[in-house]
Amino acid sequence: MINTSLSRGLALFALVVVPVALAAQQPPPRPPQRQQRPVVMDTARARQLYVSTRLEDHPQANFEQQIAGRKRADSIYAARSRGVMDFSIISYKSGVDGMEIPAYLFQPINKRGARGHAAMIWVHGGVHGNWGTSMFPFIKEAVERGYVIITPQYRGSTGFGAAHYNAIDYGGKELDDVASAVDYLKTLRHVDPDRLGIMGWSHGGFITAHLLFRDVHPFKGGAAIVPVTNLVFRLSYKGPGYQRSFATHIGGLPFEKREEYIKRSPLYHVEKLKVPILVHVATNDEDVNFVEDEQLVWKLQALKPELAETKVYVDPAPWGSSVGHAFSRRVDPNTLERVDSPEQIDSWNRTWTFFDWILRPYEDRSKSAQ
Repeated sequence: MINTSLSRGLALFALVVVPVALAAQQPPPRPPQRQQRPVVMDTARARQLYVSTRLEDHPQANFEQQIAGRKRADSIYAARSRGVMDFSIISYKSGVDGMEIPAYLFQPINKRGARGHAAMIWVHGGVHGNWGTSMFPFIKEAVERGYVIITPQYRGSTGFGAAHYNAIDYGGKELDDVASAVDYLKTLRHVDPDRLGIMGWSHGGFITAHLLFRDVHPFKGGAAIVPVTNLVFRLSYKGPGYQRSFATHIGGLPFEKREEYIKRSPLYHVEKLKVPILVHVATNDEDVNFVEDEQLVWKLQALKPELAETKVYVDPAPWGSSVGHAFSRRVDPNTLERVDSPEQIDSWNRTWTFFDWILRPYEDRSKSAQ
């Protein structure tokens, strides 16, 4: 009797539980598919948004005009430097692949002895750009303070023809082009290899930050003024017109090359900073917008407060089409004299004080070595 009841119970269990268990193993029913409405392609908008990844589609320029402009700059620097400082046009090989990198070299006329001078690399902006004559008064001040200054025309710079222009490698080999200027400086007996600094503006600030955030570098410190900081954000914010200068040589946009763009963005390498850095930005910058620059400022303040000196200039006096982007590079294009504003004066005073502190250009260490 007990066995019969047990058998009936087991049978009832099988009838109830097993189908439920089997049903639980079945995939859930698919929701009914909504009918997709056909999308009519707006060909004009598609053309506007299209960004090629082919190297041959990289935006080109009038190379003859660029070369002529560079030759004008060469002659202006030569004429303006006469009797003021020792100016020369030099070149050196990039340590990454041996590419020839042109550069300007500015030095005091009366040089000290061995290791007598501190030196700095000054880095121009871009995407494609060059070392322009508007920097003359600041170069003059640097040399008067005892510095030797070298200004690399890294790959992608304008004024050196199509091959140099199209070799652009934003956040890539250009970093080594700039860093290799140190090897040239070390060939100068009067340069102290223990007192080397670096400073850059805009894309030059981007390169400066990158090099200071490397695990190993030769710099005692550096200044990044209105620097590009985050390519992942920047390309999205600036749109297709700006993206076309990157996707061709990087091989895609940030969503296609996420790790590559993170690697090429200094913002993501702040943790490696081991030497002092000065960063000045402007809230009315219409090139490197403050919404980008503030990311680096806040991260430095959060992670490296003991090494980072940062200042946000609130709507400084504008200069040029990018408004606050050149707030500390206000120079009359004809006279090549400073057109000072309170913010420009303050920024440069802070900059000179910063480098005086870490590089001590006023010290003639050739005398102490005797």
